[in-house]
Amino acid sequence: MTEPMRNGQESAIVVVGLTKSFPGVRAVDGLSFEVRGGEIFGLVGPDGAGKTTTLRMLAGIMKADAGDAWVAGCDVVRDPEGAKHALSYMPQRFGLYDDLTVDENIRFYADLFGVDGGERQARSTQLLKAAAMSEFRGRMASKLSGGMKQKLGLVCALIHRPRVILLDEPTTGVDPVSRRDFWRILYELVAEGVTILTSTAYLDEAERCHRVALVHQGRLLFCDTPANLKAKLSKDVLSVTSGEPRSVRSQLEGAEGISSLVLTGDGVHVVVDDAARRIPELETRLKSAGVPFDAVQRVAPTIEDLFVDAVAGGAAGNA
Repeated sequence: MTEPMRNGQESAIVVVGLTKSFPGVRAVDGLSFEVRGGEIFGLVGPDGAGKTTTLRMLAGIMKADAGDAWVAGCDVVRDPEGAKHALSYMPQRFGLYDDLTVDENIRFYADLFGVDGGERQARSTQLLKAAAMSEFRGRMASKLSGGMKQKLGLVCALIHRPRVILLDEPTTGVDPVSRRDFWRILYELVAEGVTILTSTAYLDEAERCHRVALVHQGRLLFCDTPANLKAKLSKDVLSVTSGEPRSVRSQLEGAEGISSLVLTGDGVHVVVDDAARRIPELETRLKSAGVPFDAVQRVAPTIEDLFVDAVAGGAAGNA
């Protein structure tokens, strides 16, 4: 089967009706999306959404039950080996060797992809500098922090200059500084024309992507830019600031006009049908119950608000 065209040109990744089942569960259920060349595309959803299974099928290491998928122009369903040199796949637990140094791990992966010594040296110097790890070349991988191990994994995955990178929740459990370094490297790669598909359970991380596919239980809910996704929520979002957000959520659950509630750092986001009508009602409800709060006010929606409301209401749209 020939890869379909998107916007008059071949896309870096095209997924059509991809499906995978395991005993008792359909992990990926007719998933379709496309990733344009030179963009960061986020596959976003909670644990169990089918993200890892999708990436494993795109990497050619798991066979799909149905559907089609092309990566870097290669049909990975029918020829899973065809795209191996055009892509890199970084799983959640990348295969670093603890008894090797940083440089030795890089050399090992360079040898796997046939990268010669001169190219390896130049490329590793560039990538380690971008990862703020130049001074750790001689350190054993076992002595690296979790964030540094993830950055080293990315360096190893990039040593052969792939056209497409598949990253499976690369920043999970990573410290804020390493997380920032990680994303800086990704933006630099995109500037070089590399295409990145990254999965994450962090809905706030979707804001860093050019486009996002929100997935739940193996199905696509929405696919668009972060700005357009937030604009899809036709309801109003209220922020209830409080030092006792769980008490606020408990008291407001089931109240008329509320479709979903999301805990935030300083309170609760409440999705309602009519802000002007519901604000005084919620204030009265909280005061009557003796639940402390500072303010109830309308705010701009977040991607998390959209996702939680879509899941709570059973709504799904495909843009």
